[in-house]
Amino acid sequence: MQPWSACQVGDHVDTVDTPSLILMLDAFERNLDRLMQASQGLRVRPHAKSHKCPDVAKHQVAKGAVGICCQKLSEAACFAQAGIQDILITNQIVGPKKLKHLRALAEQVNLGVLVDHPAQIAALASLMSGAKQALDVYIEVEVGGMRCGVGIEAVVPMAMAIVAATDQGLRFAGLHCYHGRAQHFRQAKERSEAIEQATGVVRQAVEQLNQVGIDVPCVTGAGTGTFWHERDSGLYNEIQAGSYAFMDRDYGENIADASDVIFENALFIKTSVMSTPRGGVAIVDAGLKASSVDSGMPATFNQPGWRYLKASDEHGVIELTSGTEATLGQSILLVPGHCDPTMNLYDEIICIKDDHVHAIWPISARGALL
Repeated sequence: MQPWSACQVGDHVDTVDTPSLILMLDAFERNLDRLMQASQGLRVRPHAKSHKCPDVAKHQVAKGAVGICCQKLSEAACFAQAGIQDILITNQIVGPKKLKHLRALAEQVNLGVLVDHPAQIAALASLMSGAKQALDVYIEVEVGGMRCGVGIEAVVPMAMAIVAATDQGLRFAGLHCYHGRAQHFRQAKERSEAIEQATGVVRQAVEQLNQVGIDVPCVTGAGTGTFWHERDSGLYNEIQAGSYAFMDRDYGENIADASDVIFENALFIKTSVMSTPRGGVAIVDAGLKASSVDSGMPATFNQPGWRYLKASDEHGVIELTSGTEATLGQSILLVPGHCDPTMNLYDEIICIKDDHVHAIWPISARGALL
């Protein structure tokens, strides 16, 4: 925790101390509305790993989201404590300690998890036997993400194992089919072709399940950079976009075509110039501890002639083009390279409306890695 606050509600944005994480509420609200409109009736279950903030999740649910996704069990617990009642953990849960907490959480909210191995199904069946409320179990299918997930040959036997464990507290909820890599393919055609291949796998999986009499209640997994393709496939009925609420520099580098749904930058890092050591260079107070750089450096926002060149722990080096000057104490906004891990660096997000601090939301699931 900080020894003092960067601001108070009612302060002008110019007086907010730096570095600070800033959310422009009007752009944020427009992004939420845009996704709901573009979903065209599909269920929306935003991914909360992007924000780790219960207040953001509550706004998403108020706009019509059916619930949220989380990536970690402890992350899900934070949102459950905040009153979110429908949570899908888009990950496999293994190990006795985690399973114990999973059982407890499943008695509080409508909870779902993923599986990609028969041993996980057996462990969940043993865990949930006698539970008052069933656990939703989704099979994660490998559709190109190259992470977790089973091949098409394993889908039917795994679904049959889940169905067979219905009396032990499991409910076959459907298929999780997320192509994470495709979200960041730069060319629109690349993204379209990747999702076309993914939906081919999904179609085959659904057909095989239907052939053995197993209905597929839900196909979920569409992300911010491609969801309109999954939406139009006729196979997916749930969207899992997360970054859409904020956007970041990495998503901004995707080249769009006419079919793409465009969102606005709503999340920023406010930073200040603390040194002008030589011509053509300014040093700001937002470095590695203020912005994730796993997807590249942050970008300066509406600041022509300024380029964020490199970062060290507490310093950001700004390259200034010829004729551009920086002054000590001057504040600028940065667009994070990757919004998800950047959110995990802060205790709170400062919400701005009409150039003033409208609210300060705690990032309660920050550091929830268990």
